[in-house]
Amino acid sequence: MPSSAFSPSRRSDVAPFIAMDVLSEAAKLEADGRSIIHMEVGQPSAPAPKTARAAAEAALAHGRLGYTEALGLKTLRAALASHYQRLYGISVSPDRIMATTGSSAGFNLAFLSAFDPGDRIVLTAPGYPAYRNIIKALGLIPVEVPVDESTRWCLTPDHLLEVQKEGPVKGVLVASPANPTGTMMPADTLENLIRYCDEERIWFVSDEIYHGLDYDGEQKTALETSQNTIIINSFSKYYCMTGWRIGWMVLPEQLVRPTERIAQSLYISPPEISQIAATAALDAVQELESVKAGYAANRDLLLTALPAIGFDRLLPVDGAFYIYADVSAFTSDSLEFTKRMLHEAGVAATPGVDFDPVAGHHFMRFSFAGAHPDMKEAVNRLSAWVS
Repeated sequence: MPSSAFSPSRRSDVAPFIAMDVLSEAAKLEADGRSIIHMEVGQPSAPAPKTARAAAEAALAHGRLGYTEALGLKTLRAALASHYQRLYGISVSPDRIMATTGSSAGFNLAFLSAFDPGDRIVLTAPGYPAYRNIIKALGLIPVEVPVDESTRWCLTPDHLLEVQKEGPVKGVLVASPANPTGTMMPADTLENLIRYCDEERIWFVSDEIYHGLDYDGEQKTALETSQNTIIINSFSKYYCMTGWRIGWMVLPEQLVRPTERIAQSLYISPPEISQIAATAALDAVQELESVKAGYAANRDLLLTALPAIGFDRLLPVDGAFYIYADVSAFTSDSLEFTKRMLHEAGVAATPGVDFDPVAGHHFMRFSFAGAHPDMKEAVNRLSAWVS
């Protein structure tokens, strides 16, 4: 039978993750000997904490690594429960905590356990592109709501009221601090949105993977307002453990067993060595706060330097390690602008169309998770390139 008789599924027809495409193109240029400053992906330049690496080495020396419970190691879940008590003053049962293979697995599990095909889930635009791609691939419907300076780039109950006029809403997904903007929701805005969702019986999914990386404002976990929220978090960002692929969820009691059943078949369990390392990473606060101070220095540099170059409209950078910049002064096509910037200036960044297919043509995301000397060099290159 000819190969043309076989075709991919309709569910696989999702947009590419452009940040990863930029990373691939940058790698090709580096292989050809080009010097590239990486500001396209949200990957810390610092290694995993020393405590995490030491714990992993000890586990390897022991020699046996195997399956764990689908929910994860009891020691990790207990340590995470203590983390919530210490950081937020909230009591969370370890029985409601689930270790996941990165936050990506957490999102898959949340969407599968809480929603049925055809359910509508509200997202912000701009927003992390993998949200809408995963949602579409699972047969759900992403409803992207444009946000702007009128609400400080935050989703509000008024937004949801408008969406509900077009049909029922089963879920809302919010990140604070957000990707790509780094903007955090003010505490009262977050609380009002969660309470509205509770009243309307809408699942509230809270992406908290950038918690710990805050500079202005006060970070709040959705658990402070409602125990019906689904919390997604990860060791990738604050804990500098992207390649370890380890994250966690805090689930409402009624979703624990359904999510566990799905995880048993999809993933069996997260890697045991990563769970062991993650447990130890929770004790590395002093080391990680030093890394965070480096991000803060990068942020200060770019908030001064980028406007001087001409990127003079920046969204509020309250947390995470991103700057979302308006590039309208230079282009109306951020994708083409990004390609030229990579090839001509040797600076890799992500076009706004990755995060907002409609208005993103006028924006670009810069990650400042890299080393400080690289950020200085990026400023120099960009200044020379746009002048």
